[in-house]
Amino acid sequence: MPTLKLTYFDMHGGRGEAARLALFIGGIPFEDRRVPFGEWGAMKPQTPYGAIPILEVDGEVIAHSNGINRFVGKLAGLYPTDPLQAALCDEAMGVVEDIAVPIVATFGISDPAELKSTREALVDGPLSFYLDRLAKRLAKRGGQYFADGRLTVADLKVFVWIRHLRSGNLDHVPADLVPRVAPLLVEHCDRVRDHVQVRAYYQ
Repeated sequence: MPTLKLTYFDMHGGRGEAARLALFIGGIPFEDRRVPFGEWGAMKPQTPYGAIPILEVDGEVIAHSNGINRFVGKLAGLYPTDPLQAALCDEAMGVVEDIAVPIVATFGISDPAELKSTREALVDGPLSFYLDRLAKRLAKRGGQYFADGRLTVADLKVFVWIRHLRSGNLDHVPADLVPRVAPLLVEHCDRVRDHVQVRAYYQ
């Protein structure tokens, strides 16, 4: 087993959380380096793409969240071996990234009016669109999991995203958006949340 160090912000959520969950569920030893937000500015130029998470594997750095998720998913038995099912897993993770990018971009908006209008436009447009389409893809695959008929890193990534949207912590993104637009994703989120090892992780 390689020596692993996962570096991400000191928070529950975000792009590094699915990998933490996968490693925990798989019983894979790793160093969980949690970066205080106040230290990020100094650290950022030292990362390959000016972003985290990064995963060090015997000193080699993987520097993209979905690449990390695939790698740790394979170690933990949470990534499909069948090429088609692996592609479906990748698809779901990619969709989360597609919508995460414009949402994360709003974190740098300091003007309250601009923040409100930008996030409301995301809610009315791409955010609702992706939620609806992702729910339809889940339904097409049986309504339980996104790939392989079982829990994979795709489910963990979608779970982390949906949990954040439902938290009410994103200003101008209604906490009831997901139940209104994509109730099947609420069921999926609760299913993953209630997985015995996911519950153990958060305890």
